[in-house]
Amino acid sequence: MKRIMVIGSPGAGKSTFTRKLQQKINLPIVYLDRLFWKADKTTVSPEEFTQKIEKGLSKPKWIMDGNYSNYLFDKRLNRCDTVFFLDYDVQTCLDGVRSRRGTQRPDMPWIEEKEDPEFMDYIRAFPVKQKPKIIMALSQHPHIKLYRFKERHEANQFLESI
Repeated sequence: MKRIMVIGSPGAGKSTFTRKLQQKINLPIVYLDRLFWKADKTTVSPEEFTQKIEKGLSKPKWIMDGNYSNYLFDKRLNRCDTVFFLDYDVQTCLDGVRSRRGTQRPDMPWIEEKEDPEFMDYIRAFPVKQKPKIIMALSQHPHIKLYRFKERHEANQFLESI
């Protein structure tokens, strides 16, 4: 495990899992949300975001936290050796977003203060709109060691085992 992607719905706990994994295996973290979002809740340009991802991919070791399947997803899959797919149910992810409200997070440049209905709708639609694309992309990369967790306790048990 030298180049790792941690993917899943918003609210699944990708960043929390990533930090815990990093403590165990000591690889640098690349938070895609940090590369994409500015502190004023605007985004960098697609070109700048792509350049930032490319820079992260060029390093020999990393844990890349986030989906952003429209940005070099296939290239990231080609480059990585391991994927952790936090494939949790919608309610778990919605609860995850609600539980982090008002909390400073190292993966985001601002503190979420209130619920964003559009974002919550994105999470509700994730299993139908995003998950099939992720599964298809993963199936086209048999070289990758895939860990697919359906419940938080499975991910926690894995982390405890290393």
